[in-house]
Amino acid sequence: MPQGLEVQLREVVLATVKDAMDQHQKSLLSKNWMSLKEGADYANVSYNTFIKFRKLGLKVCEIDGVRRISKKEIDAFLENNSY
Repeated sequence: MPQGLEVQLREVVLATVKDAMDQHQKSLLSKNWMSLKEGADYANVSYNTFIKFRKLGLKVCEIDGVRRISKKEIDAFLENNSY
């Protein structure tokens, strides 16, 4: 593949990935309730770290096995554990 074409392709791929990540972040910001995976993404931590947060007092809503986390709860937990 010619070098110029490779550079153009790389730029297109990077722009596409960035757009997808931006859209995902915007969708998280617009939700009041999220899955635990989405909550971990919103808090910008791994899923395993997010589960540790639950053990440290992060409140999760569970109804009939379905777990959801409030964005307000995540924000409050992070604020209360900041120093």
